Amino acid sequence: MPRYAVLLRGINVGTAKRVAMADLRALLADAGYTEVRTHLNSGNVLLTGPSAPVSHLEQAITKGTGLDVRCIVLTAAELRAVVDGHPLADVATNGSRMFAHVLGAEPDPVQLDHALELDPDNARPGPRVIYQWCPEGVLKAPPVTAKLGVPVTARNWNTITKLDQLITA
Repeated sequence: MPRYAVLLRGINVGTAKRVAMADLRALLADAGYTEVRTHLNSGNVLLTGPSAPVSHLEQAITKGTGLDVRCIVLTAAELRAVVDGHPLADVATNGSRMFAHVLGAEPDPVQLDHALELDPDNARPGPRVIYQWCPEGVLKAPPVTAKLGVPVTARNWNTITKLDQLITA
């Protein structure tokens, strides 16, 4: 059966939307997924199932936690394509400052162009992702995904590459 990376948006940031990873694993197992594994405490889940529709995952999380949490799902192949497509590897020297803004849907091409114009030296489009090198840190980087009109969640490069390693382990 296929493996999926499920990226939850906005959990365990500050005091809002607190979700224990053990609880998250249990509720996803109860929803019918197997080999459920979390990475870190920020909503990175690897799981196995015949499919992993976003609506099913979000409903299971809401039912189990009472929280409205958005998810973005990548197949193992899509995650591998994000890693393989990294266009800034020659300049991105710190994985904690290199970000993959993972897209839940294809943005309007005009909106995407406008977003990339906010950081033309450090942002590039890719497969289901906008890559952004943030040499001064993410808080000082232009908000390239703010007006895309599609679901987005960001992970630093260290997390993306670790998830890629774990999804095939």
